[in-house]
Amino acid sequence: MSLGAYCVICCRRIGTSASRLKSRTSWRNIRNIIRFTGSFILGGSLFLTYEVLALKKSLTLDTQVVEREKMKSYIYVHTVPADKLETHDSFSTADIEDHDCAVWLLLRKSREDDRAARLEAVQEMSQAHHWHDYQYRVIAQACDPRTLIGLARSKESDLRFFLPPPPLPSLKEDSSTEEELRHLLASLPQTEIDECLQYFTSLALSESSQSLAAQKGGLWCFGGNGLPYAESFGEVPSATVEMFCLEAIVKHSEIPSHCDHIEAGGGLQLLQRLYQLHKDCPKVQRNIMRIIGNMALNEHLHPAIIHSGWVSLMAEALKSFHIMEASHAARTLANLDRETVHEKYQDGVYVLHPQCRTSQPIKADVLFIHGLMGAAFKTWRQQDSERVQLENSLVDEDRYTTCWPKTWLAKDCPALRIISVEYDTSLSDWRARCPMERKSIAFRSNELLSKLRAAGVGDRPMIWISHSMGGLLVKKMLLEASKKPELSAVINNTRGVIFYSVPHHGSHLAEYSVNIRYLLFPSLEVKELSKDSPALKALQDDFVEFAKDKNFQVLNFVETQPTFIGSMIKLHIVPVESADLGIGDLIPVDVNHLNICKPKTKDAFLYQRTLQFIRETLARDLEK
Repeated sequence: MSLGAYCVICCRRIGTSASRLKSRTSWRNIRNIIRFTGSFILGGSLFLTYEVLALKKSLTLDTQVVEREKMKSYIYVHTVPADKLETHDSFSTADIEDHDCAVWLLLRKSREDDRAARLEAVQEMSQAHHWHDYQYRVIAQACDPRTLIGLARSKESDLRFFLPPPPLPSLKEDSSTEEELRHLLASLPQTEIDECLQYFTSLALSESSQSLAAQKGGLWCFGGNGLPYAESFGEVPSATVEMFCLEAIVKHSEIPSHCDHIEAGGGLQLLQRLYQLHKDCPKVQRNIMRIIGNMALNEHLHPAIIHSGWVSLMAEALKSFHIMEASHAARTLANLDRETVHEKYQDGVYVLHPQCRTSQPIKADVLFIHGLMGAAFKTWRQQDSERVQLENSLVDEDRYTTCWPKTWLAKDCPALRIISVEYDTSLSDWRARCPMERKSIAFRSNELLSKLRAAGVGDRPMIWISHSMGGLLVKKMLLEASKKPELSAVINNTRGVIFYSVPHHGSHLAEYSVNIRYLLFPSLEVKELSKDSPALKALQDDFVEFAKDKNFQVLNFVETQPTFIGSMIKLHIVPVESADLGIGDLIPVDVNHLNICKPKTKDAFLYQRTLQFIRETLARDLEK
């Protein structure tokens, strides 16, 4: 307006000018005014246009953000139905769009009283691979613990169903994870523990103190009883401290009341911190998963385990290509899953197949029991060179497998539940994990039998597969079960036994133990393998008579090559005459004692003959 007024005043001045000279001057002024005014108007227009566009841009909304915020307005609440006899809906009415109805309908279905409907809902969720990211997150935020565990145990579940674990509490000032772990161990009760657990606890506390002191002083060394462990631990001092403590906490976690103390002391969060820090250390992670799996045996601790975020971590581990890692995660999740799993898998009992929920009916069990110095996984790996292992293990499981029962047998016989058992053994007392632990075959058989029965062994037809001393344990377990009425199902459902180089009549190992430095001070297990052992002879005679009476099918394999013990000693550990049970076929194989249970390929005679025996022995049961 001021600009317009200025123009009018100028025009009036021009109009009232009497002189011609002044008129010429006025027109010159008018041109200047027009030139100035035009520039001003043009600049102002450009400025206003820029401001309008900037304002429009600032008010433009991301439609994806709108959709996500929109979904947050759909409140998931419990409601009390007006007529309980007519409806059981557990969701209030919400205004949602058609493409999101399926998500909420599945959530509601997963909460129904009908178990079959709940299982179907979880299966449909796990098979959904076309949803938007926010829809997976809706399920993750709104599902109940039962559904969450079901999704974790479903093979095809998308990992977006699982929220990241909650933030971990900060460490105390001037503290470290090693010190916190040591403090947790020191706070656990010293009641209800045996001599071996006392040994593990005192060893862990003393060695961790020395190692922590060495770190602070710039020196790292092993001392005292920790020396035998030095060979198996990593080179990082902190990892060594943690391994000592974790070994002891694993033992404590086998006692239900001690699990309560671990949880109350913040153990779930501390173990999770260690789990995340040591992603490159499988030994640390496996021990942590053993502890969580043991704690999951106690149902009152399930809410704490779930809320601390362990289900998300186990769901990820279950999808690992590493069989050991996946098997530890599968055990933990199975112990958490009370919807479809009634069995409880104690420490050392691992289901190799099926590790996820499946619609495949399981009709029989196959149990794998390793021998001296063996393990649940490494004993049953494929025979091959180290170079080929590295090349093939991540490429093709049909070419190389670190556990052939999991990879080959599960594919050839999907209707089987395959279980592998692990227990501690040693060749000599000076290399024993616990010097006070002198467990006889009789003691171990009762211990394993109790664990297997808790896992539901005996509820289905089954075959036992054993290597070396593991075969003696199988024989002892069956004889012990025959004496207890509550274990009669184990006997009635045993169909057959496979023995891989089992020393039914003793082994040369005990005879040579005095002369071999690796077997100095032979362990009780080795002593029991002596050919003149009365207990071994009684076990052999009793089992043969018992197996004939029950008409068990038996297959025996035996090595024909000697085995290197150390770098200089060659020993034929189980000769042909010792591996002859007296019933069933006896098949010599041109391998040594370690490789008698490790087929070279899937087409090798060793595996194919084993597979044939399983199929023939369980033929009637698998056809039902």
